[in-house]
Order: sequence, then C-alpha cells, then structure tokens
Amino acid sequence: MKTVRSIRGLALTGVAALGLIAMTPAVAESDFDTGNNPSASARLDFEVIIPRFISFQVGSAGSTVDKVTFNVAGTDVGNGNAVAGSNAVAVTLLGNVGNIDLVGTTTGPLDNGSGGTLSWTQITSNSSDAGLAAPDLVDGAASATVVVTPNVGTSVVNRTANWSFLYENDNIVGAGTYEGQVVYTASMP
Repeated sequence: MKTVRSIRGLALTGVAALGLIAMTPAVAESDFDTGNNPSASARLDFEVIIPRFISFQVGSAGSTVDKVTFNVAGTDVGNGNAVAGSNAVAVTLLGNVGNIDLVGTTTGPLDNGSGGTLSWTQITSNSSDAGLAAPDLVDGAASATVVVTPNVGTSVVNRTANWSFLYENDNIVGAGTYEGQVVYTASMP
C-alpha cells in the first residue's frame, strides 16, 4: 500500500509542477534597475511587409474598352497629311519594384471586314509624359519593349500621361471602316 501511495504522491507532485510551468508567463525583453536614478529599457522589433504590385490603366476605368477613331476626308485619302484621333486616352501606371516593361500586342493588321487591311505602322502616338510613351505598334506581334523607369531615388513608378494617336495617311487604301485592337501589357521584369 505504501508503494501505491508513494507513486500517487509523486504523480500528483509531477502534475502540480507541470501546472506551475504552464502558468509561467512568456517574458519579453526586460530590464531592471535600482538606485537613485533608476532607468530601464526594452526593445521591440517591427516588421512591415509590402507586396510587389503593379496597376495599369489605359482609357476609362473599369471594364470599358475605349475607342480612338480617325475620320479621313475623301479628298485627303493617302495624301500623307496625318489625321488626329478622335480623343486622347488617359494612362496611369503604378508599381513598386523598379523598371516596368510596356508592350503593345496586335493580332494582325487593322481589317475592314471585306479583305482590306491597314498596317498598324500607320498609327503613331504622342505622350504628354515622355517617360510613359506608348509602344510603336506592329502587325500581328508584340511591339518593342518600352522601359518605364522609377521616380528618381526610389523603386516606385508613378506616372500618368495622355496618349494621342495619328493615322499617318501615307497610302491610298480601299474604302471601309478598318478595325483592330491593341492589348497593352505592363510587367515587372
């Protein structure tokens, strides 16, 4: 009987000791000082995690795909006098990891639906911010890359511009409404 009581006593003592260990609070860095002018200090580390991101908008906000229209007068077809697009397009580019690559991709030349085509090289652009220029377009491929650099002394690109477009009007082409779409892509290398 004495052995059973001893084992029970040891078991209860062990459980009580575990309970005391569990109740001991975790202690952060601390300092203790005594004397005439006591002073104590403790450090605390902070960490802020910012993800990589990019935001790019060409034209209206949301899912609207804007359209630029060129109306060439009949007496001006193919005379080499450039025709301005119907509107400028607002462009915003924001990113936080340094240089951003910008390309424009087409699936082929502009098409009038009757077999007539018009090369994208006839569409040129101007930008109100030289640091956020529109890529020169080519038929059925991605353009050469335009590299947009960050603001001086930072890794942040934060640029806005208005892109305006011209139809160069260098050739006499068949009548019709020539349509096509460009997909502009901004990416971080």
